Amino acid sequence: MDLAKAVERDMQRQREVKMYGCTEDELRASVESSITFKFSGAAMVAAGLMSDAQELLSMGGTESTREQVRQTLNQAKWILFTYVMDRGE
Repeated sequence: MDLAKAVERDMQRQREVKMYGCTEDELRASVESSITFKFSGAAMVAAGLMSDAQELLSMGGTESTREQVRQTLNQAKWILFTYVMDRGE
């Protein structure tokens, strides 16, 4: 494998983990194995994540909590853009 490609892939992985708290592959696996996704669809998974973010906000304003809220909302947006808007769910 080319070293430049390996470095680029690692940088992409780091960016995803910073943005979502996990990689996009891990996020996709989590969404698609979710009972909510199977029975209610991607939009409901995103809505659940937004509710989780609201609950986190009500718990206080630590830096760690704010980062978790940001990542949770990014996960919800990724789901909407990946499953709902692209597939017209």
